[in-house]
Amino acid sequence: MSAESSGGQTPVEYIQHHLTNLSVGEGFWSLNIDTLFFSIGLAVLFGWIAKKVGDSLDPDNPKGMQNVLEVIVEFVDSQVKDSFQGRNPLIGPLALTIFVWIILMNAMDLIPVDLLPWLASLIGIHYLKVVPTTDLSATFGMSFSIFALIMFYNFKVKGPAGFAKMFLFHPFSANNVVVKIILMPFNILMTTIEEIAKPVSMGLRLFGNMFAGELIFILIAILPFWIQWIPGGIWAIFHVVVITLQAFIFMLLTIVYLSIAHQSQDDH
Repeated sequence: MSAESSGGQTPVEYIQHHLTNLSVGEGFWSLNIDTLFFSIGLAVLFGWIAKKVGDSLDPDNPKGMQNVLEVIVEFVDSQVKDSFQGRNPLIGPLALTIFVWIILMNAMDLIPVDLLPWLASLIGIHYLKVVPTTDLSATFGMSFSIFALIMFYNFKVKGPAGFAKMFLFHPFSANNVVVKIILMPFNILMTTIEEIAKPVSMGLRLFGNMFAGELIFILIAILPFWIQWIPGGIWAIFHVVVITLQAFIFMLLTIVYLSIAHQSQDDH
């Protein structure tokens, strides 16, 4: 649907409309209902499919969705084995969940941009963003959840003393006690920035790439109906790569950062 046929909106109004979340509340306390609905809904869908396949496993004659899930599980398992140094039964399921969940959320970008908002308008919903990963609150929510795990395992593996040393004596170290004390404020500042940069960069990278992809689809939708199919089809094919790559990068960084958190203070 082009902007000209969408309720007489100008292109700018059309773009702004599609980039506006369905929200309640104001400011910091606002909740994006559409982000919550689609992200939770896709998580439930993933869990339901996984349970259904798990209840009907056929190791001798795998087919259909079982084949797809086995390929994904083997791929994620190989990434965990290659990138995670240590043993933790949480890492594999966590990496698998992140990878599949982000792919599902990203893939919502492949649905025609006007379809779901138009259906929502029929029941009185005037704003609807269907791609959760184009919402910075969603990507930061995921990345800072990973950050909480990183801090937890840093404290658990290194212990209180090792955790404190990570901030006091890294990245600058010295043999002289006086120099060590002088460097402590700089080490605390640098390590704090280094740690906070991990979730910030993860969240911004995923958000930025998916927001740009959604914006391009919206710009294509502004074109006349008979023109938009060609650039839309080409971009959709390319965007499949972006969707998968962004999920892979987020998953891999999660594995790597948690692997670093599991290292002892001497290794760190």
